[in-house]
Amino acid sequence: MVMCGVTALMAQTTAGDYSAGTAALTQVSEEIAKYVPIVVKLCYAIAGVVAVVGAISVYIAMNNEEQDVKKKIMMVVGACIFLIAAAQALPLFFGLS
Repeated sequence: MVMCGVTALMAQTTAGDYSAGTAALTQVSEEIAKYVPIVVKLCYAIAGVVAVVGAISVYIAMNNEEQDVKKKIMMVVGACIFLIAAAQALPLFFGLS
């Protein structure tokens, strides 16, 4: 019985104040939110590079009369769509518009 009382007392005293932790998390989320526009532009740049390299790859595959040209086209288009969609969705994770 005494052990239960001591455990309950320790739980109440160690629960304490979490304002320092919430302030730190708020500061970290604000600092990360500053990088979101840069990361969005970086995603757009990577999508552009993927599109150019993919177009060259598809062109070479078409000239060599390979069998899986359609597959290459779909993979390049899918990668570009994913990168653009990820760049559009990233600010929404941090509550930015």
